[in-house]
Amino acid sequence: MSDNENMELASGIAAFEAKHFSRSLQLLSPFANDGNADAQYRMAIMYQNGLGVARNCEAAVKWMRAAAEQGLPLAQHGLGFMYLEGECVDADGSEAATWFRRAAEQGLAGSQTTLAMMYEEGRGVDKDPDEAQKWYKMAGF
Repeated sequence: MSDNENMELASGIAAFEAKHFSRSLQLLSPFANDGNADAQYRMAIMYQNGLGVARNCEAAVKWMRAAAEQGLPLAQHGLGFMYLEGECVDADGSEAATWFRRAAEQGLAGSQTTLAMMYEEGRGVDKDPDEAQKWYKMAGF
């Protein structure tokens, strides 16, 4: 990536963080299309929540999945949440657990806690108190 491209990507991320979503969408779109997971994740958030653009579940899932499949833990957590809550996709606890596990294995504490809760409640996975404790411990509880 050239210095100019790095600057544009950084500007798109900064616009997102500053809540200038329509500008962020404009700057990040080419990077998302080129496969940048950070840009894809932020595009998903904007489409999922209608930030700077009309809410679009199809685009939200497309971008969240693209970033998650590249291994971005926040996107894996986001996709897991979509499946857990049935947001923009049909609720599927098993699929949610798969994505939370991928993020949890990379050390994302929120995913570790959610996965622990799922094992504790038997939601999307077989109820397993030992597995729940393992994930709670990893999350620092």
